This record gives sequence, structure tokens and C-alpha cells, in this order.
Amino acid sequence: MSNKAVINTEKAPAAIGPYSQAIKAGNTVYLSGQIPLDPDTMEIVSDDFEAQARQVFTNLQAVCEEAAGSLGDIVKLNLYLVDLDNFAIVNKVMEEFFSTPFPARAAVGVKALPKGSQVEAEAVMVIGD
Repeated sequence: MSNKAVINTEKAPAAIGPYSQAIKAGNTVYLSGQIPLDPDTMEIVSDDFEAQARQVFTNLQAVCEEAAGSLGDIVKLNLYLVDLDNFAIVNKVMEEFFSTPFPARAAVGVKALPKGSQVEAEAVMVIGD
């Protein structure tokens, strides 16, 4: 018997490949990377980096809530940025969605992201005791 459960919500973009929005194993939830897709249109929300970052965190929040958690339950966050000059902007937006103690985090510069996105985030969340 597996204690693995698929987490899926229509409040976040549908997977654009062979993966789940998140997988819950015990009290740990592994959230797949979110790019700034509008869940209703499946299109990038804007060319503006700040708007893209906000949508990424909004999408992550929706998946967290579907798993009976919140962004505050995230213990590890990985950010992928096409342009590391946007580092200060992503930090500012992150502070709108997270409060102390902030999760452990990595921010990595990458050459490209799916659908021309400028930012992507994936996370690990722990819920319950």
C-alpha cells in the first residue's frame, strides 16, 4: 500500500507534461514547478517580470491550499530565473506572499523556461505534525 497521493486543483494551471501538480507522501508535499500561466487561459499572464512572479506564487499557493497547507508550510523553495537582474524584484514579490520564517531557498539562473516564462518556482511543503 502506497501513502502517495496526487494533488490537483483547477485553481492552478494544468500540468503541461507527464507530471502532477504535486505529490503528497506522508506529511510532505512535493510541488512541481509553476510558471506564470493563468489557469483559465493557460497563457503567460504578462511580459512583465513582476506580474509573472506574482502569478507563480499565486499558482503555488493554490496547489498548497489543495493539499490542505499554505505557502507558510513551504520549507524549501527553488526559483529559476532567466535573468538574474530580476533577483531584487522576485525578493520583493516573495515578501508579499511569505512571512518569517522564510523557507530555505535557492535561486538559479537558467537559459530558458517553458512557454517563454521568465520565472519558475518549485517547492517542498510539510503539513501537520
